[in-house]
Amino acid sequence: MAKLTVVPTPVGNLEDMTFRAIRILKEADLILAEDTRTTGILLKHFEIQNKMQSHHKFNEHKTVEQIAARIKGGENIALVSDAGTPAISDPGFMLVRECVRQGVDVECLPGATAFVPALVASGLPNEKFCFEGFLPQKKGRQTRLKELASEYRTIIFYESPFRLVKTLTQFAEFFGTDRQVSVSREISKIHEETVRGSLEEIIRHFTVNEPRGEIVIVLAGLKDKKEKETEKDV
Repeated sequence: MAKLTVVPTPVGNLEDMTFRAIRILKEADLILAEDTRTTGILLKHFEIQNKMQSHHKFNEHKTVEQIAARIKGGENIALVSDAGTPAISDPGFMLVRECVRQGVDVECLPGATAFVPALVASGLPNEKFCFEGFLPQKKGRQTRLKELASEYRTIIFYESPFRLVKTLTQFAEFFGTDRQVSVSREISKIHEETVRGSLEEIIRHFTVNEPRGEIVIVLAGLKDKKEKETEKDV
């Protein structure tokens, strides 16, 4: 039976592509791509010549019904984003929702997403965490930061390198300069780096060393009184 397959693609190193993902893309009747130029490089590397169609945040709301209908009509369609797993801070959610609404089969392959390696490598508690993705740029930003100030779980954010220092400075204002944080950039790429320390230390680091590449911020949650007392005793 025809279906929509959500296909994660590497966030950096092309060797992170799975055999199954390559097979699915080769077998698909159509590949929906966030940017056909970016995906074209990936497809060329793996000698995949299937037809592509642009599917991004500016047009997805207009096309999801049509695409779901095509799958119901018998086409197998694969969805990819520029990097990582579609619908995680990338286009894809609206299409998946529409397919579910129309009774179309949806399958998501396991695979790359930037925040998982950043979380694991951070050294911060990861048995419970919350994923915030990109914070609102203007409206609602301060309100959300106030709400997160009392969050006990580890918190994960995505951020642009151009806004990193400004965002970390805001975090220091709302969460305190001594809150622990880990910043990972260029995950799975040649210049991959993870910097760990207090917000004060990391702000100082990236003020001197201009950040580049895709950024994942992993911020420690608020520690309760008992945890702090336990740390002092240890």
